[in-house]
Amino acid sequence: MTKKPLIVLTNDDGIKSPGLRAAARAVMNLGELLIAAPREQQSSTGRAFLGMGDAEPFHYVIDGKSIRAFAVPTSPAVTMRHAFLLLADRPPALVISGINYGENIGNGVTISGTIGAALEAANLGAPAIAMSVVAMPEFHLTHSEQIDFSIAAHFARYFAKRIIARGLPRGVDVLNVNVPEDARRSTEWRWTRVSRAAYYHSRVEETTQALEPDSDVRAVILDHVVSVSPLTLDLTARVSRQERARWIT
Repeated sequence: MTKKPLIVLTNDDGIKSPGLRAAARAVMNLGELLIAAPREQQSSTGRAFLGMGDAEPFHYVIDGKSIRAFAVPTSPAVTMRHAFLLLADRPPALVISGINYGENIGNGVTISGTIGAALEAANLGAPAIAMSVVAMPEFHLTHSEQIDFSIAAHFARYFAKRIIARGLPRGVDVLNVNVPEDARRSTEWRWTRVSRAAYYHSRVEETTQALEPDSDVRAVILDHVVSVSPLTLDLTARVSRQERARWIT
């Protein structure tokens, strides 16, 4: 009998994050779930290889159903390596990283442990979604129940179903999905690019004139639509032959 697609879930806010639970509940009937998340809060660790330790089984029940889950005393990226190399019995059909407390947009996205885990999953061969919802900074390092993850969970399921059925678009390794705080199920989503704006270094109002019209920052903060930025592991700058020739002359 063909096994259900394996869906691995993680969250840089840790194994006890309500955002992780919301994501798991949203996709639990789309496949077999494996949860592997840092034991403690690991926000802003990017794709760092920090710490090392054994994955510990973690009691995880959603709606009366027991989910195979592990807490790992390390960074989100290394947690992904544990999931792929030590815990999973087959290649994952999808990885979901999140749902994160706070948006991951603008040119600082690589700081994010949410993004780092998704990139590491992609590096290991699986399509990945990094899911985040706008939240005030005072909630970013918490497990506060004041944040409503239900709409972000709706979009997590929406994109998960499409990736499982169709894969990612060619050339894409990760979908970075950011949901506005006031979004609804009916809120439109938009393909965006990662803005070059230094989003976390100045107030958004001071940079709006410089924001690219198709940027993630404009979509989420100004237009209040769901931003979907296709990311790639290929960090090589696209420099034309003519530009290379011009530069060396």
